[in-house]
Amino acid sequence: MKQLISILLFLIGIQIIAQENIAKPNIIHILADDVGYDDLSCFGSKDISTPNLDALAAKGMKFTSFYAPHGTCTPSRATLLTGRYSPRINNNQGLFVLFPHSKHGLEDELETTIAELLKEEGYTTGLYGKWHLGHLPQYLPCVHGFDEFLGIPYPNDHGPERIGNSGWRPNGVSDPAIPLIEQAQIIKRCDNNDLAELPALFTREACKFIYRAVKEQQKPFYLQYANIETHTPWFVPKGFEGRSKAAAYGDAVEYLDTSVGIIMNTLKRLGIEDNTIIVFSSDNGPLVHRDQELENCYGKFGFTDPERKHILREGKYQERYDGGIRVSCIMTWEGQIPAGTSCNEPIGAMDLFTTFAELAGASIPDDRIIDGKNIWPLMSGQPGAKTPHKAIYGFKPKGGISSIRYQNWKLVLAGKHWTGELKEHHLFDLTTDIGETTNVAEQHPKLVNQLVKMANEAAEAVQHDKKLN
Repeated sequence: MKQLISILLFLIGIQIIAQENIAKPNIIHILADDVGYDDLSCFGSKDISTPNLDALAAKGMKFTSFYAPHGTCTPSRATLLTGRYSPRINNNQGLFVLFPHSKHGLEDELETTIAELLKEEGYTTGLYGKWHLGHLPQYLPCVHGFDEFLGIPYPNDHGPERIGNSGWRPNGVSDPAIPLIEQAQIIKRCDNNDLAELPALFTREACKFIYRAVKEQQKPFYLQYANIETHTPWFVPKGFEGRSKAAAYGDAVEYLDTSVGIIMNTLKRLGIEDNTIIVFSSDNGPLVHRDQELENCYGKFGFTDPERKHILREGKYQERYDGGIRVSCIMTWEGQIPAGTSCNEPIGAMDLFTTFAELAGASIPDDRIIDGKNIWPLMSGQPGAKTPHKAIYGFKPKGGISSIRYQNWKLVLAGKHWTGELKEHHLFDLTTDIGETTNVAEQHPKLVNQLVKMANEAAEAVQHDKKLN
């Protein structure tokens, strides 16, 4: 009898373990590059059609006050992967945008990524597309918890044509052709024709990764699909040009949407839609000003139409105004995230670190400050759920704050900036002025003083590696 009981307990234990493994959701983060808040048709675009992303939104929840950590790629992606505001990265050194001549990157000994946490929980992990957290071997994705990597280590416009046409690199040394890297090995140097075909390659290989995880490894997976075509130059595979009403950039966004549809079909064929979390967001806002150098290098594939208007003010390269850091975000998990819903609570990309980890059963590191919070109550549509943040801060890469989002208010702090010097603080009521056009600081002096104090305290807390209030 004792032996029979032992056998039954053993079998029950196996069943419990199996159920726990099944319960761990697959996680896909589609990390768009430089896509504007209103560049999806489900977020208001009139000249770009995104039916697959629209369908994704219809199945889940749109987050309309979702903030990217920074207005440029490197610090934004570092925060996303670590759950830490960019000035905290690398033992409070921070990270500026990295270039082909950069000798540093995200330090494995100093930072823990979401891929590492999920891998410890039995996940297989993959990244396809753009990395931009260090191109040297010691900084590549496979050092940071990704089992598989196929992609480019920095943007597709960091090639030699930028040097030949302008000589803009400070050291005067021409950069090599863009490297295509598999794991840690350069397998090809890409010219512009190669770059145009990479988006299709990344989509195919991402789908193969999903298939291997489900059918061969039978493990939950974490996939970061980090597209490249929506970053200049806006090259897309042959046959997909000229489909959009928004010129080459619109073609790129529509191709990204096509890739989303392919990935979604893969999930459907494998029958794993109901156990897969899908998040779509962008690393920062779009280009909104003409850049003569990009036009000289890439022609129409680097041309930003100044007549094309956006809902939000300004675009990438800055954290002052929402156009640089407030991005479209869609989350879906069939049966778990309510379909056809919307949430306007202010949250940030750093929250994905903590939320993904806790949904997968991983422990949040307690040996460092983690700024990301668990936003599952918002994602799951729990009644009365509110943002877990007192405020969302527009941090500069290495410290200091450009802006603060507090409830429906947005304060832009005075100071010098390439977008223009502000002699005084500007306050905007985003409820009635999403485009940040009317400064109402004079009408709310106490609120301005309160927000300035909060911003100063947050900047000091990060500088001294302390928790934010």
